[in-house]
Amino acid sequence: MSTPPPRTDPRVLRTRQLIRDAFIDLLEETELEKMTVNRIAERATINRVTFYLHYRDIPDMLEKMADDMIDVLQAILNDVQNLSPSIDRDWSILVKILEHIAENSKFYKVLLSTQRIPIFSDRLMNLMIDIITTRKESRDDSSSTPAVIVPKDIAIWYGSSAFIGTIICWLRDDMPYTPLFLAKQLSLLFRLHQNTDQHVVLE
Repeated sequence: MSTPPPRTDPRVLRTRQLIRDAFIDLLEETELEKMTVNRIAERATINRVTFYLHYRDIPDMLEKMADDMIDVLQAILNDVQNLSPSIDRDWSILVKILEHIAENSKFYKVLLSTQRIPIFSDRLMNLMIDIITTRKESRDDSSSTPAVIVPKDIAIWYGSSAFIGTIICWLRDDMPYTPLFLAKQLSLLFRLHQNTDQHVVLE
């Protein structure tokens, strides 16, 4: 029987959250290149030594923040896959991801639609590529309609970029639609694409 991973001390989690919140706040005021550990620590009401107990430097902090973002999104996907029947899975994934982004809109707006720090958009793009690849391959295996051959990378670039681009525009416009409404519109678009006379096979 495997031993469960140790729980992180709540005080550690709280300090990391203070640091990350301070970083996001500062990003609304200054460029990443002008950011310093001193400024982050001061805004987080901690000292520099405490910062270095958690992160080696700012790039290390960004790396770990991006890891945490993907871990949270992956946990959402796993929960949906475990709880939702396959027929409702795509819909449930859309709703849960959009609800999470809405609940953490400041984080995503700053890092994706304002500052566009590559590590975050790249990690999110890679996650979407994995999701779309699995989804398309599953649909292709079960489809009997005439196929249009499209190179796999082009189809995935299109799908992942369209989704992330929609999220960025939604955030930039201060989320004029609820996550539920936006999920419904995206589902309609996906269904419209699927109901064409021919389906796409990834080459």
